[in-house]
Amino acid sequence: MTDAANVENYTADEISMAKLNALVANKASFKIFMVEDISIMVKKIEGTIDKNRMRCRVYTEYRSAAMAAAAIPIGITQITGFATALGIGVHNIATINQDYEIAKNSVNSTVTVVYKK
Repeated sequence: MTDAANVENYTADEISMAKLNALVANKASFKIFMVEDISIMVKKIEGTIDKNRMRCRVYTEYRSAAMAAAAIPIGITQITGFATALGIGVHNIATINQDYEIAKNSVNSTVTVVYKK
């Protein structure tokens, strides 16, 4: 992720489409709190990034915890851990050279958007 001092914080209610357009156009990194429907918010952000002719990668924060399951010596957890690692690797290759990363966190109801270039 990026330095916390460089990330602007907003609540979901503060993020209008105009504000979202301005943030992306200015290549800003930002975090949105109190998101009721993460899927809808991510679709809005992705659409805005696409309209600005940029690319993004969407992922779930703390996904590496699922990979840690491979260390538990039970068949199903090892299979799950390895499958997760494989999926993450394929996803990272498919979304190489992205302008933005969008991190979803359902537990904390946040979406973190980081400009990478």
